[in-house]
Amino acid sequence: MIHHFSIPARDPAAVAAVLAEMIGGRAFRFPGPLPGAAMAVSGDPHGTMIEVYPDSVAMARGEGDEPVSYIPVPTDDRCMPFHALLSVPLDCAAIEAVGNRAGWRTRLFGRAAPGLPPVFHVIEVWVENRILLEVVPADLIGVYETYMQFERMDALHLSL
Repeated sequence: MIHHFSIPARDPAAVAAVLAEMIGGRAFRFPGPLPGAAMAVSGDPHGTMIEVYPDSVAMARGEGDEPVSYIPVPTDDRCMPFHALLSVPLDCAAIEAVGNRAGWRTRLFGRAAPGLPPVFHVIEVWVENRILLEVVPADLIGVYETYMQFERMDALHLSL
């Protein structure tokens, strides 16, 4: 289970507020050593959270025995090779309404190998129109959970 992850944003507080609405939670300032960071907290028993950092910093390993540190980096409009799939308590229409209200590209798509019919569906929510979150309502997540099992992967001969 993934309990939290972080994403960069131009406006961390605004992004955290939108994501908090999608996960049925609340947005807060991030209490750590990173000014301007925010977080969307679900309030569920697992402590599910999305940390939203200013896109002007990167995480760097600490020196010696020090923990993670934050270093300045140039910002740009590039998309990045990151995404996460979130199941949320909203239905498809509500997810789309929240994303569209934020001005983010938000659309339902099927997922499958090229040329095959969709196996499961996700709503692509493009945070600030550059970072992909696949969002799935509770009534559709079971299809994904059933599909992503060892037996299915073995049957598809996907082992490395």
